[in-house]
Amino acid sequence: MIDLKASHPGPLALIAASLVLCFGAACGESNSGSPGVLGDGGVLGDGGNLNDGGTLPDGRSATTPTVVSTAPVSGGLGVSLNGNVSATFSEAMDSASLTAATFTVSSGSASVPGKVVYANATAVFWPAAHLASNAMFTATITTAARSAAGVALGASYSWTFTTGTTVAPGLGVNLGTAADYAILAKSGVSTVPGSAITGNLGVSPAAATYITGFSLIADATKVFATSTQVVGKVFAADYMPPTPSKLTVAVGDMEIAFTDAAARAPDVTELGAGDIGGKTLTPGVYKWGTGLLVPTNVTLAGSATDVWIFQIAKDLTMSSATKILLSGGAQPKNVFWQVAGMVELGTTAHCEGIVLGQTAITLRTGASVNGRLLAQTAVTLDGSTVVAP
Repeated sequence: MIDLKASHPGPLALIAASLVLCFGAACGESNSGSPGVLGDGGVLGDGGNLNDGGTLPDGRSATTPTVVSTAPVSGGLGVSLNGNVSATFSEAMDSASLTAATFTVSSGSASVPGKVVYANATAVFWPAAHLASNAMFTATITTAARSAAGVALGASYSWTFTTGTTVAPGLGVNLGTAADYAILAKSGVSTVPGSAITGNLGVSPAAATYITGFSLIADATKVFATSTQVVGKVFAADYMPPTPSKLTVAVGDMEIAFTDAAARAPDVTELGAGDIGGKTLTPGVYKWGTGLLVPTNVTLAGSATDVWIFQIAKDLTMSSATKILLSGGAQPKNVFWQVAGMVELGTTAHCEGIVLGQTAITLRTGASVNGRLLAQTAVTLDGSTVVAP
């Protein structure tokens, strides 16, 4: 049995895609290909910043963003070693301006490697490895960080905190509105009749023609469709509003969740050299730089609040008739499979948890999932069962 604690508890939910505003003509100036200058001296955002506030094209004042809260708090003590570092802003920010270059963490002269994930006015820095114990760290956000309106922070913002010696219980990956779907895919969902889906199904930016094998029946509103194989509703990007915009947000949330799961510092690396058949795994973050094979049953043993995150750099393959089993009260909603390659469940295989796939997800004949299939390409089913937790 592998016994460990998982990633940190954090107060922040990583939800929603960042808001991006586009500027047009303002104060008699044109913004076509080069930075335009506003009447009060502010510079528009295709290369410049409104460092002095400025005025937006619709007449609103472009405010200077500020940091309104941080975690850990400034001067915080006993911070968990697997904790993240986050800052919440006074307004929506340009996600592209919040990176490991503009949001840094250091201890003395040593920089901490990590990734930044932004959503819902909050930027989260996930260290690439657990932080050192009993050490002081400094977090800094530079003036290269900009609001969605292109306004830079008025000044760099820094705060310090000190770690303790503990590893905190795990924090699940927030799916945002992607959690409204049992299956969500960008390029299509196909099935051989006989599949059974409990929960909503959605595709975007693909149209409804890329949902095949479900014999869809359009609702009178044309906002959604139904199918005898789906206990829920079916949505596509070409259905009537508000469906297209809701799907765009959900897909963005799915992508943020994938990035978030991939950013967690691992507790265990390369377990079983990529073969975990027959193992019992306790909660934690597990990472493989290869593919992962499940040739025989695997048990996840823990409580109803424990979290498992599996980071897989290549493919996830479950052999036919193998199962992921939960014991001790473990819940499928707290199990996350973050897979950069393809996901394939063999004939009658059974998986528990949320599959965050960067490419295709395929369930062979009779395969089943208690969880969700969230694919950045397509999902293919063959007489399969998917039940949302």
